[in-house]
Amino acid sequence: MRDGFNAILYLNRAGIPWKYLPHDFPGHGTVYFYYAAWRDEGIFNQLNYDLTALARVKDGRKPEPTASVIDTQSVKTSTNVPLTSQGTEAAKKIVGRKRGILTDAIGLILAVTVAGAGLSENAMGIRLLDQAKKTYPTIAKGWVDTGFKNAVIEHGATLGIDVEVVNRNPEKRGFHVVRRRWVVERSIGWTMLHRRLARDYETLTTSSEAVIHIASIDNLSKRITDETTPTWRGTY
Repeated sequence: MRDGFNAILYLNRAGIPWKYLPHDFPGHGTVYFYYAAWRDEGIFNQLNYDLTALARVKDGRKPEPTASVIDTQSVKTSTNVPLTSQGTEAAKKIVGRKRGILTDAIGLILAVTVAGAGLSENAMGIRLLDQAKKTYPTIAKGWVDTGFKNAVIEHGATLGIDVEVVNRNPEKRGFHVVRRRWVVERSIGWTMLHRRLARDYETLTTSSEAVIHIASIDNLSKRITDETTPTWRGTY
C-alpha cells in the first residue's frame, strides 16, 4: 500500500494519466483501486487534517486554527469531464470548473470544494465556511476578496465567524501584494506545482477535491520533515 500511495503522489506531481505510471510502481489498476477507496472513505481528508496539525505545531502554533482565508480558482477541463459538472465563469470567460480553498493564516489548506465554474463566489464561500467550521470549530475569523458579497459575511456570522472583505489598494496599479489575501493565493500557487492540477482531468468533482488534498499532503509532508526529492534521492 505504501508503494501505491507513492504512485498516487507521483501521478499527482507529474500529471500523467493512470495507465502511464512507471512499471516499478504497482499496476495502474491496483493503484487506482486504492485511490478510489481512500477518496471515498475520506482518508485523504483525514491525512490532510492530521498533517496540518503537525505542521502548525512545528511552526509554533496551536494545532487548531482560529483564522482563515478564502479564495477560488477557475480552471479549464479535459474532454472526459461530464458537461453536467462544468460551467462558465462569467468574469473570466473560462469554461470548466471552479476550485475553492480555505486556508489558515499560514496558508495550510483546511477546506476544499469543487463545482462548475458558473457557481457564484458566495455559494463557494458558504460551502467552505460550513466545511471548515465543522472540521475546525475554533475558527472565528475569515478574510475574503471583493468577489465575495454580503451572503458570505452574513453566513459566517451565523457560524460565529467574523468574515472581513479585504480590498486592494486603489492607489497602486498593476500587481501588488494584498494584505491577508496573498496567503491563500500563494497556497493556490503551491498546489499548481502539481501538474495534475494544471487542468481538471477528473470525471468526478470528488476526485477533483481529492487531487487538491493529495497535493496538500505532499506539501505538508515536506514542510514537517524538511525532506524533498533531492535530500532522499540515492539514499537506498
